[in-house]
Amino acid sequence: MFFIIGINSGQKELPFHQLVVCGVCEGYGRYQVFMTYTSLSLFFIPILKWGRRYYVTMSCCGSMYELAPEVGKRIAKGEQAEIYPADLTLVKRGRRQAWAPDSGYGDSQEDCGPAKAAGGKHVCENCGYETSEDFSYCPKCGEKLK
Repeated sequence: MFFIIGINSGQKELPFHQLVVCGVCEGYGRYQVFMTYTSLSLFFIPILKWGRRYYVTMSCCGSMYELAPEVGKRIAKGEQAEIYPADLTLVKRGRRQAWAPDSGYGDSQEDCGPAKAAGGKHVCENCGYETSEDFSYCPKCGEKLK
């Protein structure tokens, strides 16, 4: 008789999304939470997990944060939780997406802002959304308006 035993590292996305304004790129995005772990497997079935760590990635720029373990455990259990900036430690600074103004595919971010259109409307130079209200961020694409 023989046994197939292995030690593996794994990653599991947790069902949690929170809309926020990113502290790195100042874009509008959401937190995507995942857990990493190491496991002992017997016949390819995980038997024991240890070394759980919780991370958050930003959907807008891909920045990665390590999440406080107590908040991560609550999210993994399915409890209602809210992530605050104090719960996060920056691990990797992300980059803007290819459609963003400062990515080299358009104007620089300094040039991006609400232009005045006819009739006193503001136009987002990123996506072209028109509005007559004074927003700090575009309601359609989330780009910061000056």
